[in-house]
Amino acid sequence: MLAKEIKNGMIVVHNDVPCLIESINVQSPSARGAATFYKFKARNVMTKQKVDITLRSGESLDAADFHRRPVKLMYTDTTHAHFLDQEDYNQYSLTLEEVEGEMPWVTEELDGMLALIYNDQCVGIQIPLTVELQITQCDPGVKGNSATSRTKPATLQTGAVIQVPEYIAEGTVIKVDTRTAQFVSRA
Repeated sequence: MLAKEIKNGMIVVHNDVPCLIESINVQSPSARGAATFYKFKARNVMTKQKVDITLRSGESLDAADFHRRPVKLMYTDTTHAHFLDQEDYNQYSLTLEEVEGEMPWVTEELDGMLALIYNDQCVGIQIPLTVELQITQCDPGVKGNSATSRTKPATLQTGAVIQVPEYIAEGTVIKVDTRTAQFVSRA
């Protein structure tokens, strides 16, 4: 597929490795006859390392033999996280190191989680951009603090600790941005 056809979220093959496109920057030429450059920030799906790809307008990359399948977390043990495919009930196991960036946001009830299948093998999971989690522990809010922009640490049901506004109380369900680990709003 040509460089101009590649969009965010697509999986392409670069140097024989599948890469997930995260952002695109187009540099138009200032002179006539010069080539337009497409600069892609991507992530290697297998190793999770960042990859920078630069293509001219006429160059192309192949689309990866890649599928996304809806899954749910079944359970975790000391070394692996186990997921159940919601369509054909296949089970996928990934080491905790492979999914360490996603696990602070994953619960058994999480909807919208996808398994990344490359050459009929699960190579990772993709979680929604925002998730709803309950606060299990935080300092109590003080009356009159709702107008300030101060924050306090709060522990979520998965064990992750994030900063929340002072007026948020324990037991509240909140939305969290999974890319930045920041409070978005109450659920």
